[in-house]
Amino acid sequence: MSQCPVGILGGMGPEATILLQQRLLDAVTWAADDADHVPLIVDMNPQVPSRIKYLIEGHGRDPAPVLAQMAQRLEAAGASALAMPCNTAHAFKSAIENAVSIPFLDMVELASSAAARGAPKCEKIGILASPAVKYTSLFEKSLAALERETLWPKDEAALLDAIKQIKAEGATGESLHLLQRASLDLKERGASTQLVACSEFSMHSRALQAEGLNIVDTLDCLVCNAGALLNERNITSEGYEVTYATHLAFGSYGLIRLLDPSLRKSTDARVIMVTSGGMYNTR
Repeated sequence: MSQCPVGILGGMGPEATILLQQRLLDAVTWAADDADHVPLIVDMNPQVPSRIKYLIEGHGRDPAPVLAQMAQRLEAAGASALAMPCNTAHAFKSAIENAVSIPFLDMVELASSAAARGAPKCEKIGILASPAVKYTSLFEKSLAALERETLWPKDEAALLDAIKQIKAEGATGESLHLLQRASLDLKERGASTQLVACSEFSMHSRALQAEGLNIVDTLDCLVCNAGALLNERNITSEGYEVTYATHLAFGSYGLIRLLDPSLRKSTDARVIMVTSGGMYNTR
């Protein structure tokens, strides 16, 4: 089966990049053979300069040139589109887009749209992310375009501590406790819809689901959009046209099945699926 591969700007951090691959693998529930999965070209580069040091601490190298070089390598290797599981690195989105001619799947915009659809108009949307994301106003800008406002936990230092712990030790009970405390703070201040907007926090996002909360994981939003866009008609081993299976039917169904346990805990759960304009350019 000939599919157009998606290029992944990874390594920020390495475990989060592997988590993206695992969730994409899990979402393709109809796969009967290796060839049924979405092909990826992954540039796992943990040597990208620290986004936190550059944006918050005011020292360190600019990550933009390295990210641009990664994007160019992925395009040269045959990637038809780019995705990046690091939320903070989206502050350098323009450098990536200017370096290549292929589309970039903007996780921030995708997740903002999903959160805005799921939150009552009168509520602010809670953000669980690195303070560097707040510093760059990534979600403030994206959600403002949708006429929505953000709300951040009071103890932002605890979020940074949790990120550093996960990077050093993996997802632990202590880092989960810090994140749950921040999530409760947001809920008590009126933000029932919360964006898990740090790929390290995505390792805990399933455990954050609780009654009365709508947790939107930016990594899930990226997985839902990093599907297949084929140059020619192809059929899966089960007899389904691949783009239809991935985008319009079974891929969405597979994701909803993964979310089903959490959806059932809510009294007003709903699923809204959207797609990009790329399907109109493919025949």
